[in-house]
Amino acid sequence: MAIGLEYYIIIGAISLFSWIVSNTLKRKFKKYSKVRLRNQMSGAEIAEKMLADHGISDVQVISTPGMLTDHYNPRNKTVNLSEGVYNQRNAAAAAVAAHEVGHAVQHARAYKWLEMRSNLVPMVSVSSKFSQYLVMGGLILGATSSLGYWVLAAGVFLMGIATLFSFVTLPVEYDASNRALTWLENKHIVTREELAGSKDALKWAARTYLVAALGSLAMLLYWVMRLLAANRD
Repeated sequence: MAIGLEYYIIIGAISLFSWIVSNTLKRKFKKYSKVRLRNQMSGAEIAEKMLADHGISDVQVISTPGMLTDHYNPRNKTVNLSEGVYNQRNAAAAAVAAHEVGHAVQHARAYKWLEMRSNLVPMVSVSSKFSQYLVMGGLILGATSSLGYWVLAAGVFLMGIATLFSFVTLPVEYDASNRALTWLENKHIVTREELAGSKDALKWAARTYLVAALGSLAMLLYWVMRLLAANRD
């Protein structure tokens, strides 16, 4: 079972769409980084205020190196803001800071999709390490032994777990953005122009997760079809 041309077409298409969305996100972030906040609040100050407004006192806001490396860590309850967000006072920083706090709010409110994603993390860490090796091993063994089918099946199963994780991530990310934008608007943290920039930035950030999920699904379907074909053979 050699890898067919369809595999490389899928890989190429996924890579192209991912590159387009990623570069668009970077351009949007750069654009809205020039929209200065009228209230002059930094990303860190916005994050701390949003936490306080939601009655969350056990989460720390810290700075982390890099660009677009922002994330919420539920294990140590920290909102990690990148260098381009923590100290900056613009629409992009406001959007990202509030979004990450949105995850902290989800955690505090026991948001079911976040809990589901957290439960999948251990399995995904295993699947990401071994799925490709099992698939390749199955292809190699399939040429000489029926064992190859079962090795390939195991690899496809692990891919399925990773695909499930990517789709469970979507409502988590969209909900965090909705919480962020609602709070920014209701608390009058940003002006109408600043809010529009924040919405656009978060929209493109969400699309990176959507492309990843669709790409993962496309690869899974390809290997499921290969597995079914191998079973017929």
